[in-house]
Amino acid sequence: MPSLKAIRNRIRTVKSTQQITRAMKMVAAARLRRAQEAILSARPYVQRMEDVLRDLATRVDLAAHPLLTRRPVKRVEVVLLTSDRGLCGGFNANAVRRVQRFLLENEERYEKVLLRTIGRKGNEAFRRRGLQISKDHPGLFQKISYSAAESLASELSQRFLSGEVDAVYLVYNEFISPVSQRVAMAELLPIKPPVAGPEAEAGLAPVDYEYEPGRAAVLEGLLPRYVASEVWRALLESVASEHGARMSAMDNATNNASDMIGKLTLQYNRTRQAGITKELMEIVSGAEALK
Repeated sequence: MPSLKAIRNRIRTVKSTQQITRAMKMVAAARLRRAQEAILSARPYVQRMEDVLRDLATRVDLAAHPLLTRRPVKRVEVVLLTSDRGLCGGFNANAVRRVQRFLLENEERYEKVLLRTIGRKGNEAFRRRGLQISKDHPGLFQKISYSAAESLASELSQRFLSGEVDAVYLVYNEFISPVSQRVAMAELLPIKPPVAGPEAEAGLAPVDYEYEPGRAAVLEGLLPRYVASEVWRALLESVASEHGARMSAMDNATNNASDMIGKLTLQYNRTRQAGITKELMEIVSGAEALK
């Protein structure tokens, strides 16, 4: 049975841990509020860009653009988005497992699968497993910006256009709610041709627009921006999901600490009572012996 001093020390340690987890929960909640506003603001922009691309698809031959060209897939690049810090539940582990499953399922399908990581946890996880990382982007989440997403999208597009890779996938946590995240694996390149809008499905003639300088030129400028917006959205989704997962994990840790403190306090009182009872019995036994 542990001594009273050992139990007191453990209670003190758990209380200190509880203070840390409570503070981390408050910080994550504050950051989540800003990240949630950012992703909710970015989603309509991406959706509107998809609408413009869908409308343009009815007027231009999309197959003529190289970013839409589909060719036999031999080399694939997977971009994994994780966090730089831990203590966020299964946020990183779920994304890593999704990539592992993709590698296992397509081991014989593709000639080579390249892995690019954004976030320290994903990089460390696959390096421990002995897998080679084609490129890492350290510190990108420390100062996230659209220009960084645009630069990454441009680099991935150039690799696709040059034939270094035949397809690019993004693996990230999609933000559902502050307590719910879902791992998503989206094909970034080649760009999937948009589905026709409701007007085309109903057999209605689309509204005619005048394009300046021309339809092909508009498409040429639109598609790279579309790729950049998809990367930007994935980054924002991952940031919001990370803060939500950390807030939930720290809330669970705080509650578990409260439960543990209650159990340890009960154990301390029982041990203390047992010690007092033992001393009383020794005093009574001694008094009886002196009679």
